[in-house]
Amino acid sequence: MSTAPRIRVLFDEDTIAKRNEALAQEIAAAKPENLLVVAVLKGSFMFAADLIRALHRSGLAPQVEFVHLSSYLDGTVSTGNVTILRDVESDVRGRDVLLVDDILESGRTVTFAKDLLMARGAKSVKTAVLLEKPGKRAVQIHPDYVGFTCPDVFVVGYGMDVAHSYRQLPFVGVVDHLDNSPDLFDKPGA
Repeated sequence: MSTAPRIRVLFDEDTIAKRNEALAQEIAAAKPENLLVVAVLKGSFMFAADLIRALHRSGLAPQVEFVHLSSYLDGTVSTGNVTILRDVESDVRGRDVLLVDDILESGRTVTFAKDLLMARGAKSVKTAVLLEKPGKRAVQIHPDYVGFTCPDVFVVGYGMDVAHSYRQLPFVGVVDHLDNSPDLFDKPGA
């Protein structure tokens, strides 16, 4: 008999919300000018939305853009090559840019995006990541703003997925094991 995957809560909703507010205060304290937030799709969509609202509450009024990059294709391990699936439409020349991503592991995607925006004339490109896995770095990059340091486990929820599932979870969780059974979740605080 097969058991369903269990999702253990790693970072619950309240913890994430408080950290987003603190990150927004840190970003606002840097006094960015003509700020453009560029969210890396798809995994960062929840983090980016919550962070952008927190930036508003911190007194900033950023414009928002999206870039869709991929180094994973259909797998769970990076191919090492970054592909632009959807590009930024705004002119970034002379602007302070905040690049927002869900997780920093190898660093290839964030480095690619940061280099691309700088080459297009951005005044500065700072990075904000919800999760950082420092032991997984394949390139030299240090994020400017980090929500949480993450252990080397496979995480889902809060925008992050496995095979397009679990993005809707309001928390970041650890997949104990994967199979094709119906879902069972541990609730936050359980």
